[in-house]
Amino acid sequence: MNNLLFKHIDNSALIAFRILFGLLCFLESVGAIFTGWVKYTLIDPQFTFSFIGFEWLQPLPGNGMYFYYAIMGIFGFLIMIGYKYRFSAIMFTVMWTATYLMQKASYNNHYYLLILLSAIMAFQPAHKYFSVDAKLNLNLKQQSMPQWCRWVFILQMFIVYTYGSIAKIYPDWLDASVMEIFMRGKKDFFLIGEFLQQNWLHYFLAYGGILFDGLVIPLLLWKPTRKWAFFASIFFHLFNSIVFQVGIFPFLSLGFALFFFEPKTIKNIFFKTKPFYTAEDVIVPKYSKPLVALFVIYFVIQIALPLRHHFIKDNVLWTEEGHRMSWRMMLRSKHGLATYQLVNKQDQSVIIVKPEDYLSKKQKRLISTKPDVMWQFAQRLKQDYAQKGIDVAVYIKCKLSVNGRAYERFINSEVDIASLKWNAFKHSEWILPSKLD
Repeated sequence: MNNLLFKHIDNSALIAFRILFGLLCFLESVGAIFTGWVKYTLIDPQFTFSFIGFEWLQPLPGNGMYFYYAIMGIFGFLIMIGYKYRFSAIMFTVMWTATYLMQKASYNNHYYLLILLSAIMAFQPAHKYFSVDAKLNLNLKQQSMPQWCRWVFILQMFIVYTYGSIAKIYPDWLDASVMEIFMRGKKDFFLIGEFLQQNWLHYFLAYGGILFDGLVIPLLLWKPTRKWAFFASIFFHLFNSIVFQVGIFPFLSLGFALFFFEPKTIKNIFFKTKPFYTAEDVIVPKYSKPLVALFVIYFVIQIALPLRHHFIKDNVLWTEEGHRMSWRMMLRSKHGLATYQLVNKQDQSVIIVKPEDYLSKKQKRLISTKPDVMWQFAQRLKQDYAQKGIDVAVYIKCKLSVNGRAYERFINSEVDIASLKWNAFKHSEWILPSKLD
């Protein structure tokens, strides 16, 4: 075990990854400002749907979130150049986690992955070469790293890809109907729009997605197939970047290839003048047992979280219970039609809510498809009317379509949703049973 985790190897891959990672963190943060993402997600809405339990995390008032993202971008830049590296990595992790938890309108598995990766990077000795820290303090400078630095990334991505592959093995994905729906929305793409409508392509992408996610890590680990797997990765991730526009994730994923190739190859490509470490010393630090225990606990949680929906009643495609943080990526298409009806408990008068009076366009989609957000909106409505001295019950009439199926009743319209407590660990009985296979 000590040989596997604590044998030192050349650290060129980690140094190159730190530079790429920091650059992408910087671009993600600054890009969110200039593309308008910060404005329409965090500034324009009257309120955001925080993760339940984190309601105290709210966007800064006024233009505060612009400054927030600018500071976060600065920490990304400092990670890239390796200045005050650990502090910068920790601060980026804390700030990114906070902005992730304070809103659900733009939930993305990749945003969650960035939390995990930035936290892992805070543990890494990624500033020991080609960094401002190493230049200012020559005692920091090293050409090696323990092997766990490499394996922690490989295992994390193996979990991500494997669960991503398994989640796709269900009827609507296997008959390519989900991919057809996805591609239908790309019909107006310049040059390739019509090409993306080809039925054979839908099957190629559907089954290719399963095979790629399931096999890419093992094929990268095996030297005879490594280059072919890397070329497939380039095609896969660039296609996703162009067609699905998923931000920095494709480039971050390509960056992980650094940990699969021989250290000398990486050193010769990126750091030609760097001495190559060959001693392969096994150096077991004093904190080895707590470190191993920490990573065992971490990876047990990572393996367990995506399995939790199997222990919750009904189909996760319908209920959404156990969907988040489970690597269920690019998996289904859902559309809902919801009406929120308030009943004044004093005189039984009925008030029909106009969602546009409260919500942004993105948020309106959430309150017709995501049960936890529907519950939160019901609580919000009850609180708003309570401030006016009116005690209301909140009833939701909602129909849901999954993967182009006919609309079916989704919520029990006879239950006062605002009167219920939320339980994240069990099924909400006010969600009607699905008719999915």
